[in-house]
Amino acid sequence: MRQYRELSDMTKQKISQAMKGKSKSTTHKEAISNSLKDYWKTIPNKPQTK
Repeated sequence: MRQYRELSDMTKQKISQAMKGKSKSTTHKEAISNSLKDYWKTIPNKPQTK
C-alpha cells in the first residue's frame, strides 16, 4: 500500500507503458476519475525534511 503521494520516475514510466493503447468509455473514465479523487484525499504528502 502506498504511504506517500510521490512516486519515482521509474515507477511513473512503468505505469505509463502499461497503460498505453488501452481505451475506455467516457462513463468508465468518469468513474475512475471520481474514485481516484476520493482515494487521493486519504494519502498524505511526504513530510519535508529540512
